Amino acid sequence: MTFTDGDRIGLIGHNGSGKTTLLRVLSGIYAPTHGRAVINGNCVSLININLGIDPDATGRENIRLRSAMMGMHPKEIAENFEQIAEFSGLGEFLDVPFRTYSSGMQLRLAFATSTAVRPEILIMDEWLSTGDEDFKERANRRMRDLVDTTKILVLASHSRKLLEENCNRVIWLEHGRLKMDGAPSDVLPAYFSH
Repeated sequence: MTFTDGDRIGLIGHNGSGKTTLLRVLSGIYAPTHGRAVINGNCVSLININLGIDPDATGRENIRLRSAMMGMHPKEIAENFEQIAEFSGLGEFLDVPFRTYSSGMQLRLAFATSTAVRPEILIMDEWLSTGDEDFKERANRRMRDLVDTTKILVLASHSRKLLEENCNRVIWLEHGRLKMDGAPSDVLPAYFSH
């Protein structure tokens, strides 16, 4: 199967169908056991937004660590640092160790850092949104902007509405195999009615 610029791919299937495994292959985390995966473009995965976070480092240090893990160059990190810090809304807490943060604060910092990149290919396992209502609204706007500016989106989700709103192609996986690949208007009714 081939993905091209402008594709907004939705992945559906029951738990254990292979969605996350496919996302990990596309992200370069796993090597394919059969065939090959050829990725042409800057690919960022939001499968695990806490990857690269050091619990003993400060928020500021973790912004740099996570940004570097996502492939940002030092100049890009410096250019984006203040915007990431401000978006997190953590203020003076950026100077204390990450492990002292509440779970909501940890998610806000990880989200702010993870969504600061502008990849050509974006890999997501469900839609990211976290925090209180004010932050959730800002997070949704930021996610929308990120999705709109990426060339290719691959989004695994169990939400029919989310897939209808964001995808122009849906792939249905079952037991690690392709069951159906087509327009959301064809694949989603078949999947959700079976």
